[in-house]
Amino acid sequence: MQASAATAGTDFETTKKDYKIFPMVLAFLISGFIGLFGETALNVAMTDLMQIFNVGSSTIQWLTTGYLLTMGVLVPLSGLLNQRFTTRQLFITSLIFSMTGALIGALAPSFGVLMVSRIVQAVGTALMLPLMFNTILIIFPIEKRGAAMGLVGLVIMFAPAIGPTIAGLLVEALSWHYIFWISLIFLAVALLIGIFKMKNVSTTSKPRIDLLSMLLSTVGFGGIVFGFSSAGEGEGGWTSPTVLVSLAIGLVALIIFTIRQLKMTTPLLDLRAFKYPMFAIGSLLVGLCFMVILSSMLVLPMYLQTALAFSTLSAGLILLPASALNGILAPFMGKLFDKYGPKWIVLPGLVLVSIALWMFSTVSLSSTVTFIIAVHILMMIGVSMIMMPSQTNGLNQLPPQLYPHGTAIMNTFQQVFGAIGTAVAVSVMSNGSEKFMKNAENPGDISLIPAAMTAGVHNAFIFGMIIALIGLVLSFFLKRVTINRQH
Repeated sequence: MQASAATAGTDFETTKKDYKIFPMVLAFLISGFIGLFGETALNVAMTDLMQIFNVGSSTIQWLTTGYLLTMGVLVPLSGLLNQRFTTRQLFITSLIFSMTGALIGALAPSFGVLMVSRIVQAVGTALMLPLMFNTILIIFPIEKRGAAMGLVGLVIMFAPAIGPTIAGLLVEALSWHYIFWISLIFLAVALLIGIFKMKNVSTTSKPRIDLLSMLLSTVGFGGIVFGFSSAGEGEGGWTSPTVLVSLAIGLVALIIFTIRQLKMTTPLLDLRAFKYPMFAIGSLLVGLCFMVILSSMLVLPMYLQTALAFSTLSAGLILLPASALNGILAPFMGKLFDKYGPKWIVLPGLVLVSIALWMFSTVSLSSTVTFIIAVHILMMIGVSMIMMPSQTNGLNQLPPQLYPHGTAIMNTFQQVFGAIGTAVAVSVMSNGSEKFMKNAENPGDISLIPAAMTAGVHNAFIFGMIIALIGLVLSFFLKRVTINRQH
């Protein structure tokens, strides 16, 4: 395997001479930013959209969950796609899907059409993210990856965090349609840069397409996410037949998928990457972190608007300081990782996130804006300390031939865990609110809605804190990967 590592080093030298890295990375960063911006941009408009389309919170959450579900189904296929198609082909195709989805969303007259736009957008993002990671791993040498992934981390963390703020400004000044129009403009810029500057950096091959693996992956990941997402809807909750059947089918399909992948010579998703312990721990930490981020970014705007009666714009602005700080810190955390390794960055980060989520679980109708901003800043500082070091350390342990599969697995974990976290948080929040109203002296009194929402929010943040504490336990097992160029 020495030759493959040596080749990776030589490839970087060639890349520096033949390719202009800056425009390629810029095109990826713009595309990735808009793709991940799309995950949370509508969150701050959810309350308005519920009234416009006359749907409840368990239905409106599908605009986020459906996006994540589509990505969770498609991202596992990216390892295969990265091997079969060139960098340029995948980049341009992903942009076409993203732009089409944004155009449909901008013109959407109904909830159904808006849902379609979200799914089409998600296809583009599902193609883009693993491609971006894979390209970064190829064009940057291992000793510079911390800083490079820090830049990518800025996009991954900053985009979903800043989404509600930008969306709040757009909804207040114009309308929710402009969230999609703005996305379309930036995607068009990225496409133009890509057409002229994107180079093919990976080597393509023609691995056999295993249709059964594709079916098992789709049913497995899709069934799990759909089951969790359906728990907040209709009668029965977690015990409804839809939820139980979906989860059972998804779980069985994933077990069969796993067994099949481990037996295949050229698997669709090479799960042998989990033989590398730091990759396994890093993937789990990234997934758990995304559960916390995406569930919080859905619950917080609802609390601010429904319980505290802030406008869409005000809610967005309240979330801005922490979001901005999170983006600024990502590259800095990359440099700290290069210097000190992951453990003593990730572990304190999880402590901060756990404390922040506990503090959020104590909010009330009299909580001040200063308190909410301060706790949110504490949480986002912690998040910036977790994501990039966990991700980079894990991927660094993999041999080059597993890069496409490693990035696909990590991105799958992000989307699937994120979708599950969002769905569970909304379900827990809705159940808490309903329980409060049922126990009230006058359950039909609409003046109790803010207090009921607050009670539900408490439960949602306690759920988030439990997830963070699980991550904290995992972080004790983190070790810095020794760079072995002969793996």
